[in-house]
This record gives sequence, structure tokens and C-alpha cells, in this order.
Amino acid sequence: MGAQLRVYKRRIQAVTATKKITKAMEMIAASRIVKAQRKVAASLPYATELTRAVTAVATGSTTKHPLTTEVEAPTRAAVLLLTSDRGLAGGYSSNAIKAAERLRERLGAEGKEVDTYIVGRKGLAYYGFRERTVAESWTGFTDNPSYADAKAIAAPLIEAISKDSAEGGVDELHIVFTEFVSMMTQNAIEDRMLPLSLDKVVEENGTKGEILPLFDFEPSAEDVLDALLPRYVESRIYNALLQAAASEHAARRRAMKSATDNAGDLIKSLSRLANAARQAEITQEISEIVGGASALADATAGSDK
Repeated sequence: MGAQLRVYKRRIQAVTATKKITKAMEMIAASRIVKAQRKVAASLPYATELTRAVTAVATGSTTKHPLTTEVEAPTRAAVLLLTSDRGLAGGYSSNAIKAAERLRERLGAEGKEVDTYIVGRKGLAYYGFRERTVAESWTGFTDNPSYADAKAIAAPLIEAISKDSAEGGVDELHIVFTEFVSMMTQNAIEDRMLPLSLDKVVEENGTKGEILPLFDFEPSAEDVLDALLPRYVESRIYNALLQAAASEHAARRRAMKSATDNAGDLIKSLSRLANAARQAEITQEISEIVGGASALADATAGSDK
């Protein structure tokens, strides 16, 4: 019985140590969520004004630009998937991967080939395990992205959509990421970034129904679009990276809180079992003492006769 009690004590010590780790990770994730939310809020004014500028140029001129012009029969699409570098975040990465898989199926049903670009080791591991081709990948910054990271991601995507599909380019650019709604709600969504849907952009930025004036552009509207649209793509990707980072921290905080609570419940259960084992051990010792004393008494009585 003593051996069983020692087993329970070792398990309680191990679970207690795990609980301390998960509690610390929960607190770290909670503090990082606040920082990520601040970065998301700080990025919005620039993204909003940049979107308005792009909308004004695109709607105020008749220039056809490869980043704003719909292809009549698109045959190739690029999908940018944002996942995490680390685990212990519940279903954060798997939900984004599932959304990307649904998007791939839909694009494939439309007769489009899909080039996949991946951010995060989890998504890269998923595709690597299934031996799928990845056009390009980036890792090492998912929990704390910078604008330089967004710029590095945007460069090959803009280059791909600027080319004709016959030359290895793509006709559409989609992004799959986890939208941060609240501390308890994060949704894996997919959105088409390019070609730019002007009606959607105007509606999202609160200018629906407004009459945009015509402008004269120097040196030309096409040159202005060449300068603005890459910045637009970078800002969209940066905002998605920030929302994904906030969602990752929120998912990790929730997962670590659940692990901490489960560890506490397990410690209580093991403590009850340890107490029961201790009581059984004490009862057995008392029984042995009483039995020994009784046997000794009987032996003494027999010798007296």
C-alpha cells in the first residue's frame, strides 16, 4: 500500500508542475493579446486612408490595371494561408487550414489551379506531410509580425498576379486567416484581395452611394495605381497578420486556461485517491497491530496454563 501512495504523490507533483507551466503560459498569452489588439487598432487609419486613395484612383479613371481588372476566364489562383509557428493553441491553426481546404475545393470546382503560399510552421507541416507543393512559405514571426514581414510576403504575390497566367502568373489572390472578433470568438475566414472589388471596397469604407469626383493624375493613373496598390496589398496582409496574431494568443490563452483547470481537477482527484490509500494503509497497520497484540495475548494466556 505504501508503494501505491508514493505513485499518487509523484503524479500529484508532476501534474502540479504542469499546472504552473500552463498557468504561466495563460498569463503570457493574455498580456500579448492586449499588445496585438493595440497594433490592430493602430494599423486601421493607414489602411483606411490607403483604401480610399486606391478607390478614388480606380473609380476616377478608365485605366485598366492588372490588379483591378477582372479576368474574363480565370484559370489560376493564389491562396495565402496564415497559421501559427507554435502549437498549444487549441484548434487555431487547424480551423484556418480547414477554411483553406474548403477554398481550394471551391476554386478547383471552378476549374482553377491553386498556388499555395503559407505563413507559419503548422500550415507548412500540414502540406509537407501530405507532400503537396507550396509556392513559398514564411515562418518565425506569426505571434509578433511586423510590417517588414507583410512587405516580404506581398512582394511575390504582387509579382505573380502582375504576370499573365500563361507566364506562370495568377489571375486571383485569396487570403485565409483568423479574424479576431473578441477574446472568446475568433473566426477563420477567406477573402479575395485581388483583383480589387471596387464595389466591395467602397461599401466597406462607408462611401457607398457617394459620387467620387474625376481626377487628373500625374504622371498617369496607371503609374499611381502601380505605386498605391502594392501598398494596399501590404497593408491588407499586415492587418491580417495582426488579427491572426491576436487570435493565436487568444486561442492559446483559452487552451492553457482549460489545461490549467483540468490539471486542478486531476490534482483533486489524485489527492482523494492518495487520502484513501493513506487511510487504507493506516487501517491495515492498526489491524496488524491489533492482530499482533491479540496473538501475543493468546500466547501469553496459553503459557500461564
